[in-house]
Amino acid sequence: MEKAVEFLSENTNNFKPEIGIILGSGLGEIADEYCDYAFSYGEIPDFICSTVQGHKGRLVFAVINGKNTVMMQGRNHFYEGHSMSEITYPVKVLKNLGVKTLILTNAAGAVNEGFRPSDLMIITDHINFMGSNPLIGKNDELCGERFPDMTEVYKKYLIEIAEKCAKKLGIEIQKGVYWANSGPSYETPAEIKMIRQLGADAVGMSTVPEAIVANYCGMDVLGISCITNAASSSAGAKLSHEEVIETTQRAKKKFKSLILEIIKSL
Repeated sequence: MEKAVEFLSENTNNFKPEIGIILGSGLGEIADEYCDYAFSYGEIPDFICSTVQGHKGRLVFAVINGKNTVMMQGRNHFYEGHSMSEITYPVKVLKNLGVKTLILTNAAGAVNEGFRPSDLMIITDHINFMGSNPLIGKNDELCGERFPDMTEVYKKYLIEIAEKCAKKLGIEIQKGVYWANSGPSYETPAEIKMIRQLGADAVGMSTVPEAIVANYCGMDVLGISCITNAASSSAGAKLSHEEVIETTQRAKKKFKSLILEIIKSL
């Protein structure tokens, strides 16, 4: 980690980001428009390269609305065969670079029957059903305590800021609980019925490990899901990753404007 932080500091003229953003499937365009320094994950010590369509695999530094920001243009996933520690390693690097606020984004399937494709949902809480936890193993006392509190992973003040920004922009916003499965297969209709009954509003295959580690490291977390499809094929339609990318493309304008307004308000 020290090597990664040293490499990035040396090659960005000691750029000190205060806001970090992890951009999910199909949501990386903002990092193309705002880019002062960019590094492919393969250049950065111990970063691993994403193999998923819609994830460019770059770490991008930029000043956005007067705020020093670092963006992960794509993430790595548990279902790619990486360990939990590998997929959350970048979060610890961002913390050591100086990030205090981390915005996590993802593409997710709708479990709440009132949600529609291209809706944006502010994550109020999560359910970890991935079968593992990124904090398993020897505790790193430099990052956090052995048994971190998880009462308010997604900070209420950040949720309020996001809601106010959405209202200002005239964007209809949803709020709800995000359920994380390991993937890579989509859920069965029976699984979606279970997830709905257990209190979740959207389901995906990411975000929760990063949120756990960010909370553990003392960062303030905001989560936003782009609803891309109904989460189950029970209605007869086939689910596909292409559909996910296509829907995020339709939602990207309001997603980008919301993220920019949130950054401006922090």
